[in-house]
Amino acid sequence: MVDQPGHFAWYELMTTDVAAARAFYGKVVGWDVKDASTAGFAYTVVAAGDSPVGGLMELPEEGRQLGATPRWVGYVSVDDMDTKAAQIRRLGGAILVSPTDSNIGRIAVVADPQGATFALVTGLTYGQRQPGGLDQPGRVGWHELLAEDRNKVFDFYGQLFGWQKAYGETDPADLYELFSAAGQMIGGMLTKLPSVSQPCWLYYFNVDDIGAAAQRVNSGGGRILQGPIELPDGCWIARCADPQGALFALQGARGQKGAERPSASKVGWTAKWGGIASQGRIVLPRPKR
Repeated sequence: MVDQPGHFAWYELMTTDVAAARAFYGKVVGWDVKDASTAGFAYTVVAAGDSPVGGLMELPEEGRQLGATPRWVGYVSVDDMDTKAAQIRRLGGAILVSPTDSNIGRIAVVADPQGATFALVTGLTYGQRQPGGLDQPGRVGWHELLAEDRNKVFDFYGQLFGWQKAYGETDPADLYELFSAAGQMIGGMLTKLPSVSQPCWLYYFNVDDIGAAAQRVNSGGGRILQGPIELPDGCWIARCADPQGALFALQGARGQKGAERPSASKVGWTAKWGGIASQGRIVLPRPKR
């Protein structure tokens, strides 16, 4: 998480029960929670140690009436909000919430041309000001886009944020596309299976022990939808839903740290969990997530 143009800088959970979310994520991820409400707006900040990571807020009633469900939204830092909003329209995206001043800075909620939602922020009032490691406990270490067609949507993000394919041109038949921001690998894009009704972003929270964290998900009233499963770089992941139904993911070591890593050069998968499904291939070498 960095407040640098083109990087994800903030993460926000819109939920139907903030008190329950505070307790759940504090237990599962180890976040500290702090009330940051104002006279007219209730807001909770979650932090990894001394570093704010994101916020929790009530899902607006008008959103609920339109069928919105609890979800995490990632904010990408930009220099000029109005210019980026206009660019999104030109590139075929949509503005869901027009640029407006908020408690965390000037924001806009938007969607890419295939309907995956994310947000923009400028003048962020919280967060880390300099680039840092994505593997620190409690931080968001990976950003995954489940796209309608990852081959067609990549150019949208490339033109908007300057994101680059991590390994240059890849075979269009490969469904997983690693991408970087300013030379730092931060995530991947994959073409979702037809059973997925809506493209979306999935955010991976770093934990010290994936097995212990998965147990905390279950004991806290959440669900493990897939995993834990091991990737060829030695990292373990689990896709989850919190007690209110918001999707998130965990990543980290399992058991004894420093255990021998597998020697496979690639891993393939096809999986379904809840209302989400994915299939693809990750090819090594690549940095630890």
